[in-house]
Amino acid sequence: MTSRAEATRERLRRSALALFVERGFDAVTVVDVAAAAGVSHMTFFRHFATKEDVLLDDPYDEVIVDAVLAQDARLPALEQVRLGFLAAWGALPEPAADETRARVRLVAGHPALRARAWENNRRTGDLVVAALVDRGVPPVDARVAAGACLGALLEALLAWGAADPDEPLGPLVRHALGLLGGDRRSGGDGAGRGD
Repeated sequence: MTSRAEATRERLRRSALALFVERGFDAVTVVDVAAAAGVSHMTFFRHFATKEDVLLDDPYDEVIVDAVLAQDARLPALEQVRLGFLAAWGALPEPAADETRARVRLVAGHPALRARAWENNRRTGDLVVAALVDRGVPPVDARVAAGACLGALLEALLAWGAADPDEPLGPLVRHALGLLGGDRRSGGDGAGRGD
């Protein structure tokens, strides 16, 4: 069951996305988003620190780190991260295609949002790197592995956002991560979603 706070957060997120698509990110204020969601601007700030956060919020870092750490520590760092990302992708709910595509297009078309997306990726990467280093992976190996996989994931998202609306996201993500693995023809080992 969804809590009242979760419902409010979701309403803010959906209202913001609709306004950003309709008017453009820069033309929408926090007050606009709050009013569209039927709450005060103070309520907005209880859920999101900035207007950018309502679009770029990523609650999956813990799932990703856990999935990476579930991989065999004897594997090369890149394989630990790649297989971990594939496992995390398979464990997460399929994103709503229209909503996710709208978010990706907004981010891709706005320099400040692209920069924030890279910042979010860096934060995720830092968590993955710290987890790998704690298990004995040399820092540079951990950093390169995390950066390569996050780069592949982001490029897959951007390509999907600009692609045919009927193209599913899952196969493209698996393909992009597979390019970093041993089987470059099929996009990897087939782990992840069955879509």
